[in-house]
Amino acid sequence: MKTYPVRTYPSAEHLPREDQLAWKIAEVATDPVAVENEVTEMIVNRIIDNTAVAAASLARRPVTSARAQALCHPYSPGAAMFGMGPETRVSPEWAAWANGVAVRELDFHDTFLAADYSHPADNIPPILAVAQHAGKSGADLIRGLAAGYEIQVNLVRGICLHEHKIDHIAHLGPSAAAGIGTLLGLETETVYQAVQQALHVTTTTRQSRKGEISSWKAYAPAFAGKMAIEAVDRVMRGEGSPSPAWEGEDGFIAYLLSGAGALYRVPLPEPGEPKRAILDTYTKEHSAEYQSQALIDLARRMGPQIGDLSAVESIVIHTSHHTHYVIGTGAGDPQKMDPKASRETLDHSIMYIFAVALEDRGWHHVDSYTPERAGRSSTVALWHKVSTIEDPEWTRRYHARDPKEKAFGGRVVVTLKGGRVIEDELALADAHPDGARPFVRENYRQKFLTLSEGIVAPEEQRRFLDAAEGLAELKPGDLGALNIAVAPDFLGPARPAGIFDFKT
Repeated sequence: MKTYPVRTYPSAEHLPREDQLAWKIAEVATDPVAVENEVTEMIVNRIIDNTAVAAASLARRPVTSARAQALCHPYSPGAAMFGMGPETRVSPEWAAWANGVAVRELDFHDTFLAADYSHPADNIPPILAVAQHAGKSGADLIRGLAAGYEIQVNLVRGICLHEHKIDHIAHLGPSAAAGIGTLLGLETETVYQAVQQALHVTTTTRQSRKGEISSWKAYAPAFAGKMAIEAVDRVMRGEGSPSPAWEGEDGFIAYLLSGAGALYRVPLPEPGEPKRAILDTYTKEHSAEYQSQALIDLARRMGPQIGDLSAVESIVIHTSHHTHYVIGTGAGDPQKMDPKASRETLDHSIMYIFAVALEDRGWHHVDSYTPERAGRSSTVALWHKVSTIEDPEWTRRYHARDPKEKAFGGRVVVTLKGGRVIEDELALADAHPDGARPFVRENYRQKFLTLSEGIVAPEEQRRFLDAAEGLAELKPGDLGALNIAVAPDFLGPARPAGIFDFKT
């Protein structure tokens, strides 16, 4: 890997395009280096993982709304949509939109945390949609996804967005555009322009994950994927981009990040170096914000030690800056303590999550979020005794490069009414690659079978798993096999009509 310095350049100080971050990203995307077998196997895992969480969300309102919009844009050859049969194809940017919402709705797919946050599997819906539409092969898709993951992970390593209240999809637009460029075998110049356009049109604020969190949290990554496809299409037609997008005098760093005096360092593979970033990412065993994964596992472990939860006086979670300020009491969001809060808000409340996990000794992607569950009097009482504190040591470990130091959990101090104190800590979720029970192929298969049970017919489950596990051998035009079809009864109720439904 080589680390590139990235800063603002006044217009009078010419920055050659070969030295711009967007060009470096485009060079990585267009490097014809082979994809390693280990990376291919992990790509298969994440395709299975995405489809699992999409299956479980097919009937949820945001997903049905996105699918209804997409169905207004039929296209041939087009791309497939989760839940629909092979005869239904829509324009690829709309398939990316519908499928991206389905994947993101339950907050249950993969993650990478460093200087910023990300869910790198959000790259899969747009890259896959273009691959299906363009008649590409499994090998082509693997190359595109390896590139998308590589770019997103390394942007997340080098550039912090959240401290400036910029949503993390600003890293996703460029990575998806780069991955599509790799998939289609585009020239470096084309990818360079597309990456910059995608950054420009996918920069939004973090209010989507603050206060009264709405369904836009699920829509935001799908929007970035849709914009990435449109950006690539425009550039292929000869259109350009605001350049240099990151380094410009009035650009991204100068006015949206740390300003003209800031210096960022972004690592990227050198020419001929394999794209392995997907191996540094990790999926979720529990349907909740990633910083809660280890703490759910810790709650399961601490429950028997505590015994009678009504005897709890207070619970203090000593954790990282990210956890404290994003999903903890440091966020200052009263909604995170509100039994009537939305699922999206509860998903971003470690106080709620830890209380429920203590009571239930586990977590469920549906049952743990129902209004009845959130309103249970014993839960509300316990929930309001939980608080978080930033611990500098846990913050340091959160950002550590050494895998032995890396930590996304915390130390929990439970004080009982009689004065007895119970403490325990957990650095990594059990399912993390370095955790107690790392996820392997069989775990991904089981996650798919569990989440799609009663929704996807058994023969369709088997067909999809066979196709996914044979990804590298899928021939051009066969990528539609990476979809799942379900009976109409499992697609949720019809949504109200919108603009796209108007007919003359």
